[in-house]
Amino acid sequence: MVAEKTIDTKVPVRKEETALARSETREPTRYIVPAVDIYETADGLTLVADVPGVGKEGLDVKVEDSILTIRGRVDAKTHADSTFQEFEMADYFRQFELSEVVDQAKISAQLRYGVLTLTLPKAEKAKPKKIDVRIG
Repeated sequence: MVAEKTIDTKVPVRKEETALARSETREPTRYIVPAVDIYETADGLTLVADVPGVGKEGLDVKVEDSILTIRGRVDAKTHADSTFQEFEMADYFRQFELSEVVDQAKISAQLRYGVLTLTLPKAEKAKPKKIDVRIG
């Protein structure tokens, strides 16, 4: 079994440690690495990334110098004033290096219910080709 344990708040903590810890965990350049599944199909690769809380306006997917970059900014607006907050939402960031097998000009993306699906088609030169054999 697992039980929640409440930490004793009566232990004295120096102000410098508290301020340092708070600034490190709330650093605006910190990102969450989204969970990603990649699978191969006959026509290319499909990449599925979990980016909950990211809307279309906050999503940036680009390819530059054969590097696929996924960046998602979370819209952390709440509908009420919070009196207590244990965590803050963080933005997402992940990069992948693409080979020449992927046709980078034909990559497509779809965002649905916090799941980003990228379709990375194979380049024509990477697809298997059937060679017709003539008799005679």
